[in-house]
Amino acid sequence: MSGTRSEGLRRVEKEIASEKAAALGRAGERLEAALAETRDLGARLLGTHDAAERERLAEAYASARRRALQARMALLIQREALGLRRHATVDQQFPEPPSVADLLRRAGRA
Repeated sequence: MSGTRSEGLRRVEKEIASEKAAALGRAGERLEAALAETRDLGARLLGTHDAAERERLAEAYASARRRALQARMALLIQREALGLRRHATVDQQFPEPPSVADLLRRAGRA
């Protein structure tokens, strides 16, 4: 392979690796945003004493939790596609948010 051709191949491989890393980063950012929304709604749910507001927030929390779980699964799939098979770091950095029932039980509000 000529020097120019191998240099071009290296440039393309570097660009591909960069795109893979950027895509993985975006998946992580989406998960972080979804988890932040879930945490915020969970805190609001635990802080309210109004029954109607509690019901509304419980539904909103459950919906946000589903989005967070979907974003987490997307990140895990993307990692798998890149050959990253061990997910302990993901489990530590992005733990699954508790269900509404578990959230209330842990807070002694169930």
